[in-house]
Amino acid sequence: MCTAAYGLMKLAQALGANALADKDPLPPDLRQRLLARDPLFVASHWILFAVAVVGVLVALATVRPWGERVPRRILLAVTWTVGGFMILRAFGPVGYGFVGDTLVLTGLQPPPGGHTELARELARWDLLLWSPFFLVWGLLWTATAWHLARTGRGRGQRSA
Repeated sequence: MCTAAYGLMKLAQALGANALADKDPLPPDLRQRLLARDPLFVASHWILFAVAVVGVLVALATVRPWGERVPRRILLAVTWTVGGFMILRAFGPVGYGFVGDTLVLTGLQPPPGGHTELARELARWDLLLWSPFFLVWGLLWTATAWHLARTGRGRGQRSA
């Protein structure tokens, strides 16, 4: 569900909608390019949408009968890797994540010069929206991987 929601948000952004783009915790220069719809960012939205579509297919492959054709090792590698990456993003000791946001909000990590208030606003958004979202998303991927590793398949597998 998280993968589909993220993919739909990236599709909306690729098509021109703001869709929380102004809450993206980016450095000021990159944030300006994002909000100005720089072609590089528009392309990245299309790429992330495509990756999300693949992610939805991978998630479905773990629970649908047609997923039996996908090698189990590939599904395990993808689900563990994606889950780990999402959890790492949620805690992010550098930049984004619970740790980085807390450091910015407590003043222990100085924000970019001249952008203190913007950095704090984006850190609050990241702390309350993006980091929890990535944590839940990562936990769902790792739970899927764990279940797949223990049972061989998801709900679609029948016991003998």
